[in-house]
Amino acid sequence: MSRNVSNRVGASSTAPFAAPFVVAGPSGVAVRDRLKGLTVEDERVLRLVGAHLGSLAGRDLKARCADGLDHDAERWAARKRGLTGESSARWAGSITKASHDQWALARRCQLAHLRSLEAGVQTIEHRLSQAIGAKGAKRAPGGYRSKREWFAKSRRLGVLKDRLAAEQADWDAGVVRVVRGGRRLLTTRHNLEDAGFTADDWRARWEAGRWFLHADGESGKGYGNETIRVTPQGEVSIRLPAPLAHLANTKHGRYVLACRVAFKHRGTEWADRIACNSAVAYRIHLDVDRGRWYVTASWQRPAAPALPLEAARVRGMVGVDTNADHFAAWRLDRHGNPVGDPRRFDYDLSGGAAHRDAQVRHAITRLLHWATACGVAAIGIEDLHFTKEKTRERHGRHKRFRQLISGMPTGKLRARLVAMAAEAGLAIVAVDPAYTSRWGAQHWRAPMTSETRKVSRHDAASIAIGRRALGHPIRRRTAPPPHDQSDHAGHRTVQVGAGTPEREGPRPPVTEPAHDARPRLGTMRTRATSTSNTVRDARSTRKWEQNPLLDTV
Repeated sequence: MSRNVSNRVGASSTAPFAAPFVVAGPSGVAVRDRLKGLTVEDERVLRLVGAHLGSLAGRDLKARCADGLDHDAERWAARKRGLTGESSARWAGSITKASHDQWALARRCQLAHLRSLEAGVQTIEHRLSQAIGAKGAKRAPGGYRSKREWFAKSRRLGVLKDRLAAEQADWDAGVVRVVRGGRRLLTTRHNLEDAGFTADDWRARWEAGRWFLHADGESGKGYGNETIRVTPQGEVSIRLPAPLAHLANTKHGRYVLACRVAFKHRGTEWADRIACNSAVAYRIHLDVDRGRWYVTASWQRPAAPALPLEAARVRGMVGVDTNADHFAAWRLDRHGNPVGDPRRFDYDLSGGAAHRDAQVRHAITRLLHWATACGVAAIGIEDLHFTKEKTRERHGRHKRFRQLISGMPTGKLRARLVAMAAEAGLAIVAVDPAYTSRWGAQHWRAPMTSETRKVSRHDAASIAIGRRALGHPIRRRTAPPPHDQSDHAGHRTVQVGAGTPEREGPRPPVTEPAHDARPRLGTMRTRATSTSNTVRDARSTRKWEQNPLLDTV
């Protein structure tokens, strides 16, 4: 992990580490294809339908937010009945469900923000209670470095307490604030020049982001969806809302698009689902930058049983250290020994979201291909969670470090890695990230470095992660407790199993004297103790021997 992120996230050295576990596989699938060959009339109908349903979705979301914690099944049904007359029963069901999911997501984000404010207040209060310049410990930070900083933090404490009180009041009342189309795009309207947009460009993105063309699937219906239907031949048809039924070009108030779609990725699985009329959800959206229309098909899949942890460890493991610009990977055998050379898979997280997603996807693809070629059954990775570790109260003046961990798409990366690894037949083993970078560099960087191989801190961290995923300690050797001052216990390692021959062996003889030995001029160097000059401490030449039986003669 770059700049010892895993060390900051992990627990202290005295706290117990979380046990490794196999991450559950994906529970859903989504594929996308472009709507090529749309006519002018097709685009006009899609825009009208999206704008009309988007206005209904905005009105329904406002009603859902107004209900707050008083929402129940009766109010949900009342909202759905109110929308059915202006759309259809199925469109109304999709809109109300989307509103409920959006409110629930905003509620979870509100709780995360509330916990972050509480952590910031507690940290500042603790540091203000310490003396200026007091040093911190592993579990608690020390005091502030100057009176000026102490005064600034005392004022920030008041600001955070006010924000915390307001957020707590909203949480207790069930009040959430949601922007359809995205709050970031909304705030961009006030600085179009900095964003590089014109007023017309921003308006086009804002309207497209607020359209609603999403239909949930329904098992037992024709091809798994009655609202947006895609036939095995690729024909796409839409059930028009009641006010726009006059635009239909076929019977039953449906509009058939002139284009055909063919899902290249997972096309066979999609065809099998629609052949047996299993539920498939569809979403149609417009990419304003490219001027292209796309349709996305998604469906749920039954949860596959996770690979047992012991079975995932049989053929070794590939340890992966996640950094801001690359994956550092190293293959380990089942005993925890590094095999071969480390590998590095770079990616660039600058630019837009589409570029970042493509970079991460390409890096994960190369990682999975290499892991498959190595013959392992699982990949070990850190279980990183940065939900409470981004604030300045946690990391102080390390602004670049805060930007680093905030810019890492850990959630998306973890979800994409799990989904792609499941398709490649590989399991993902998550481990506690505590001290993997520090201990990896301490115990593995120097031993694995040679004249022809340079080992970085991230490469050493990948070994530590892989060993923890395999159930081995990160340290290379574990010394046994001594029987006495002599070296009778021998040297024991944890690289192999307990029943392996020659697991314990004597250390090589020591040819150099101890660091505190007194120089002996004119004598041979020896490990024997010097003869004492006193009578009491003089060595005896007699040998003590005990007979096994009592001598009665």
